[in-house]
Amino acid sequence: MANVTDLQSKYSKLAQEYSKLRAQNQVLKKAVVDEQTASCSLKDELKQKEQSLRKVEQEMDSLSFRNQQLTKRVERLQEELLLSESKSKKTKNKGDSPSRVSLQTQSVFDEDLQKKIQENERLHIQFYEADEQYRLQEAQLKARLDQLEKESEQHQAVVDALNRKYTDAIEKLQNDKALLEVKAQTLEREAKDCRIHTEECQQQLRKYQSEVSSQLKHSSSVIQEKVPFNDTQLSDYNSLNVPLHNRRHQLKARDVAAQALGFVQSLVSALLNLHSYTEQRVHIYPLDSSIEAISPVNLKFSQYLHENASYLRPLEEDLLQLHHSITEDGITTLETLVKLQDFSRSFSSYSSFLQKILPYQLQSLEEDCEASLCTAALASKNRQLQKDMKKLTAVFQKMKSYVALLALPSVCSDAMCQSSASAVFTQMSACLHSLHDAATELSQHYSQKASLEQGLPTVTQKFHTTNECLLSSLASLTSSCGKMATFFSNNLDFLASCPGYSPRGGFLNPQQADSMMENKRRAATYMSTIRKVRSESVPYREALANRHVLTSSTESREGLMQQVAQSQEKISRLEQEKEHWLLEAQLGQVRLQKEIQRIAQLEAQITTGGPAETHSTADSPEPVCADAPEPLQDTSVIGMLTVTPCSESAADLESDLIKHHYMIRVSELTTQLQLCDSKAVHFHAECRAVAKRLAMAEKSRETLTEELKLAHQNITRLQDELSTTKRSYEDQLSMMSDHLCSMNDTLSKQRDEIDTLKLASKGNSKKNKSR
Repeated sequence: MANVTDLQSKYSKLAQEYSKLRAQNQVLKKAVVDEQTASCSLKDELKQKEQSLRKVEQEMDSLSFRNQQLTKRVERLQEELLLSESKSKKTKNKGDSPSRVSLQTQSVFDEDLQKKIQENERLHIQFYEADEQYRLQEAQLKARLDQLEKESEQHQAVVDALNRKYTDAIEKLQNDKALLEVKAQTLEREAKDCRIHTEECQQQLRKYQSEVSSQLKHSSSVIQEKVPFNDTQLSDYNSLNVPLHNRRHQLKARDVAAQALGFVQSLVSALLNLHSYTEQRVHIYPLDSSIEAISPVNLKFSQYLHENASYLRPLEEDLLQLHHSITEDGITTLETLVKLQDFSRSFSSYSSFLQKILPYQLQSLEEDCEASLCTAALASKNRQLQKDMKKLTAVFQKMKSYVALLALPSVCSDAMCQSSASAVFTQMSACLHSLHDAATELSQHYSQKASLEQGLPTVTQKFHTTNECLLSSLASLTSSCGKMATFFSNNLDFLASCPGYSPRGGFLNPQQADSMMENKRRAATYMSTIRKVRSESVPYREALANRHVLTSSTESREGLMQQVAQSQEKISRLEQEKEHWLLEAQLGQVRLQKEIQRIAQLEAQITTGGPAETHSTADSPEPVCADAPEPLQDTSVIGMLTVTPCSESAADLESDLIKHHYMIRVSELTTQLQLCDSKAVHFHAECRAVAKRLAMAEKSRETLTEELKLAHQNITRLQDELSTTKRSYEDQLSMMSDHLCSMNDTLSKQRDEIDTLKLASKGNSKKNKSR
């Protein structure tokens, strides 16, 4: 039912979100429609402006046509004027009446010409103003059109995004709705099955209740008739009864012990790494042990650190034994946990080890401060690390006292023991939190110190990798302490609680309850052995008849067993002899090869000049065995040993020398193996760091390639836009330049005509005055 209510609430939330999204979609649709109407109105206005522009262009064409007609008429008038002047020259000697007529016609032409000139100037002015106004309106309309197009594109993009979003949301909601409907149907079917099952269970319950009630009546009648006394009323008798067993508490205790074992194992591994890498760092900085001798303090400190495994491994082993001692059918309390005392002793020895190495560690940090390359910042970090190490050691000492208190056998009453154990667990939880804080501060300060040491000029790669390994071990120590503190806080109620093992009507001591549980297990095994089905017995006469066969078979079996044992001993002895003789054969083969070589050398010496050498060897002061073989070379996996046996009495000396040689070689190989392990750890850490850097570089490369693609796309788009705008501007400029050239030509022609007309009019006026 809870699942159905959760599904209904989720479905109602999804419906509300769907209604909200639908309302927002309607608002956006309305905004899009408004924008579309606005864009349509703007397009209509643009069409109107284009129509007005066409009208103005037509007027301009008509004006230009009118201007051409006027120019032609002016030319015609000039021609007529020239004709009239020529005619006036011819008729100069005639009377005054024709000159007056010509003067009147000339004045009429001049007035008409002046009017046409003024009208032409006015038309030019109007044309220029109309052209400027048209250009201004065209620029404004283009700017507004570009803005509206951009806004419409933005709105369209928003609308498309919202449509995609809402369609995805609608599809998701529909899918969720379908899933919820399917889940609701399955839940309804499960509810029906549960109802049927509950009805069956109720029927079985009624049946069992009737059976139990009948058994209770029978048992009560038997008790009243047969039992002479009630042992639950007296505590002395009640203590002899088997207590009730809390299996759930046992399972919980085993689970908690398993989790604590995992956390302690991670803590032990972190501390092992910390001590090992600290020892390695002491041999590297401030003095490198491979180049020069380190200080006596650091030497003693490294020797103590080398012993860390002998203090830390018992912690893990004792806690593992404690976990194995918690069984499902046992009773687990502080009084019954005998292995807790072993863990307490191991923890006490490790805390003593920390107390022993603390002054050497502080002195080593002081030597780091006294180094020539140590700066003020490094010295302050070293002092902080000294405080952190003191704090960490003090926390371990405090935890040692709490673990020792928990491991002590209880001599007080149950209520007092329960309250004291609860107080100790509470203080231990606080102590674990303080341990996590101390480890966190130590890790932070050491990371700051390592970052400062990276800037030193004498830092090697080995020192850098050692610092990285130390930082990783400190990080694992911090995480392990934090997990342990959280685990202890979460299980504090369970650890401080009492399981309450008791028989009917009383309370037992846990040790007494443990002994009672042991008696219960013995009784159960006894009853199981009694209830075993006996095998079918053999008849007496048949057994007598088969007695001889059985005795002979048993005797033969014993004889065969003895023979097998003897043959096994013989086989093992023969294997040992075989290995011995194989070694002897190898040594004999080596000796034979040496003898063959020596004989060849002696033969070569004899052929060259042997008697003198023989005499010299005979007169040598040192005694040499007559049959002394040449020195032997024993070559194996771990090295080559040269042995010169003189006689059989020197076999013990040979074995001692061989053993000594092999022991030295084994120690050298173990040191090399340790160095190889440390190098492998360092290389592993470096490879992990390089892999992380490579992954980061790959990610950055991908992002940069995407950005580069976008930049190339933007560049191509901008180049296309630039080319289009450039072409449009060039076309417009060419058109404007052609138009300006034509206008300049027409204006220059008109000005020339006006000047010629003015000159002609002035000449005519002068002639008229002279006349």
